[in-house]
Amino acid sequence: MPYIEEKAFNDLNFTKSSFEIADYEQCTFEHCNLSGLDLRGNNFENCTFKNCDLSNIKVPDVSFQNVRFEHCKMLGIHFHASNPFLLEFTFSNCQLDYSSFYNLKVKKSKFINCRLLETDFTQTELTSSDFQGSDLSGATFDQTIVEKVDFRNAIHYSIDPERNRIKGGRFDLEGLPGLLGKYGIKIG
Repeated sequence: MPYIEEKAFNDLNFTKSSFEIADYEQCTFEHCNLSGLDLRGNNFENCTFKNCDLSNIKVPDVSFQNVRFEHCKMLGIHFHASNPFLLEFTFSNCQLDYSSFYNLKVKKSKFINCRLLETDFTQTELTSSDFQGSDLSGATFDQTIVEKVDFRNAIHYSIDPERNRIKGGRFDLEGLPGLLGKYGIKIG
């Protein structure tokens, strides 16, 4: 498999035939459209995607090691199918609606100022992750480990403390309805 290192890809509209299956290390993708591509067989290590459209990409067995996504549109991605070995993400100002992290171990991941509508975190281990400033409308947390996770300034989340492990989590006072909603308690 080809090895591509420290290469910048700018303003490209990739197609199935134009995206090379390779090991990408320390590469930058900026203003690129990869939407709908099957990325199976690729490995990304220490790469950054900025202002890219990655909606509906297929990621079975794709390796993401220390990969940053900034201002990206990433709708409907099934990250649970990716290679779990050394999986590490940082998302900043991204749209991750309808994506799935089901049953992944993504400790210390960052989801800063992201929109995560209807995103699935069922049985995900998110220990020490950060969701500050994110919109989690309709996101599913079920049997999820959210210990030491920072939800300050996050909005619209609903996390049942009886079905999820939340010890050491950080929440704003305004976030209490997202933790106590099932009890029908009125706050304020």
